[in-house]
Amino acid sequence: MKKIVFALISSTLLVGSASAEEASNSSTCENFGPQTPRDIDQKTGENPAKFSLAQSASEMNLCNIHFHEGAEHKAKDFSIYKGEGDHGYGGGYKCGMGKKLSEAELKPTNEVICRGEHGELKPGDTIEVHWVHTSCDVEPGPTLGSCLSKSCGNPELRVETQVFTLVNDPDALDFNDLKLASDLPKNTGNPVEFLGSTTGPNYTEAVCSPYQVTWSVRPKCAKLDINSVGQWCKGNMFEEDHAHGVRKLVTNPKLLSEID
Repeated sequence: MKKIVFALISSTLLVGSASAEEASNSSTCENFGPQTPRDIDQKTGENPAKFSLAQSASEMNLCNIHFHEGAEHKAKDFSIYKGEGDHGYGGGYKCGMGKKLSEAELKPTNEVICRGEHGELKPGDTIEVHWVHTSCDVEPGPTLGSCLSKSCGNPELRVETQVFTLVNDPDALDFNDLKLASDLPKNTGNPVEFLGSTTGPNYTEAVCSPYQVTWSVRPKCAKLDINSVGQWCKGNMFEEDHAHGVRKLVTNPKLLSEID
């Protein structure tokens, strides 16, 4: 379970590419480690697979940043269900603060923001951002492949996570200032840390991810200037220009780790 074969890493693994041999004929995949995303307010889990928590982000190397439209995880602050969406696009959860935005914050943007095959971002949308860290000595870059190297194919992985409500407000947080985990807002609660997997819409409770990840998810939403996200999408070292789809929330206790 722990081994990751470097040669098999593809450009889509970071957002949940799944191979046929990972599929299970049963409704719940078996013999896999704990899965992600989850409701971080629910601490119980029955998955027996154990691996050590990764080092703190400050002791690891940032290898990738990407985001999902809609929160993949669920918590009290982001618990408004959007539905399953179209293969994960348009699904997930929204921040409660999105119901209390001002007319100015919801004003349409002057240009299209981060348009992808499944649409673009708009004020009032929720995104979940992942700062992916590795124990490998690598430079940041596109996809999960940037988190490994030929000499380091079995790293520890950690994902620092923050959920945002997008607002049309230059006084809100600037996405381009959030380059490192240490730059994340300090007023969104103590991160909930747990053992899990990679995410993305190609994984389900029947098709599980084999990759082992330490997650650190902040339980409260923050407002983020949508125009700064649009600027980031126009050019970044991660080659990210649109939001990814979400993996459906994992609720089966057999697929979840226990949160201390």
